[in-house]
This record gives sequence, structure tokens and C-alpha cells, in this order.
Amino acid sequence: MTQRYSQYIVVNYYQFTHILANVINYEFPLNERVRTMLRLEDLFARIDQLVKGSDHCDHHMALAVLFEILEVTSRGELKSDLLQELERQKRMLAALRNNPEISEDALDSMLAEIDTVSTQLLAVSGKIGQHIRDNEWLMLIKQRACIPGGMCEFDLPSYHFWQHQSPEMRRQHLQTWLTPLRPIQDGLRILLKLLRENCKSHQFTAHQGSFQQMQGGRVAQMLRVTLDKNLPCIPEISANKYALNIRFVAADYAAKTSLYDQDVEFKLTFC
Repeated sequence: MTQRYSQYIVVNYYQFTHILANVINYEFPLNERVRTMLRLEDLFARIDQLVKGSDHCDHHMALAVLFEILEVTSRGELKSDLLQELERQKRMLAALRNNPEISEDALDSMLAEIDTVSTQLLAVSGKIGQHIRDNEWLMLIKQRACIPGGMCEFDLPSYHFWQHQSPEMRRQHLQTWLTPLRPIQDGLRILLKLLRENCKSHQFTAHQGSFQQMQGGRVAQMLRVTLDKNLPCIPEISANKYALNIRFVAADYAAKTSLYDQDVEFKLTFC
């Protein structure tokens, strides 16, 4: 445990979800909490990119993603789950004080960041995203968005008017609606960073596209499969605490899914 966290404190790792020059990383959550966190991470990254745009189509899609974030955050006890996990990570990091392998300044910085985000999460009153639900205009758009073609100008003239306002004004509105959700995004960022940077990697070969490994009770929250991006195959994973199965299927976008029946070299990371 100490070695893993010392790696996090000392080294500034790259973001593992990034597609590198010659490899692709596939992440597979092994529990519902991590699955929700990864979904929200993807949605926040998408909306941040769309908000930067200037075309009204960018901001139209940004609103659609905002409604997706609202749906995901409304399930379960996301806020309390994040707070509990942040507190657990804080205790584990604090236990590393006086370790000569760890930078005290970096450790203090991370603990302060956890404290800041925890305080911001605690300050979020009521249900996450309630400010969006209380906005009748946004809820009308959300309702019409579920209907194919239901957001035409004759259905939502007020939305048509908004789309014709300046990009700066639309961007300001979007940021206003996003701001109360930022503590959730910050909490996810810290927890997923810790999860990704405290892991063990192994090199394996899937013979004729299939790989199986007995887990022996090993507990992980997420798996990452790293492949050469030139390999025309995609990993499909099924896993529990007893066994791990990876099936590589051919990346054929037109044909029926079929096994990639060649040996596949890949890196497997347990997080």
C-alpha cells in the first residue's frame, strides 16, 4: 500500500484514459460505483469540449449532455458515496506522513485538495441537479428532446431564440447551469486519478483471441486492457473475484461479431 501511494505522490503520471500515439486503453469497471464514475467522467469531458464551441449545434449537443449528467447523478447516493470514498482516501494518504519516500509538500497538496472538494460537496444542498429541475425552460427542452425531431423551432420557439443569441451568452448560460455540478466533477477527478495511478500491470498473450485467468479472490475495482491500436480487435471482458475472461472480437463494423482467432499481445492492469 505504501509503495503504491508513494508512486502517486512522487510521480506525475499521464492520464490513462488518453489514447496514446500507438496504443488504445480500454477500461472496464468491476462495480456499480466505478461504472457511474466513469460514465460521468466521460459526460463532463464531452460537455466541457462542446461548451468551448461557438456554433449553436455545439451548444445544442451540450444541453443534451447536460440532461444526461442530470439523469446519471440522480441515481443512488452519489454525493454520499463520493464523500465516503474521499474520506477513506484521505485517511490512507495521511497514514503516509513521515515516509522518507514521499514528498511531504505533494502529500499536503493532495490532502488539501481532498479537503477543498469535500467541503464543496458538503455545501451542495438538496438533490444533485435540483437547480436544473427547478428551471421550467430547461425541463421543457428536456421533455421535447425525448421526441424524435421534437426540438424544431415551431415546437420550441423560445429555444430557437436562444440558439440565435451570441455564442458568449449561450456559453455563459451553460457555465451557470454547470457550476453547481463542478464539485461532483472534481470529486470524480481525484478518485479516478488515485484509482488509475495505484495499480499493477502485467503483459499477457491471448491465444487465438481468448484469455482466462483465475483470480484467487483478488479484488480490483477496474481493469484496463492496453492494445496496439493497429490490431483490428476489441476486448470483451467478464470478471468476478474468482475468474477473469477476455475475448477479443474482430473490429468489423459491418459483419456479425466474431472471435479474432489470432494471438493477441496485450497489457492487463488491475486498479
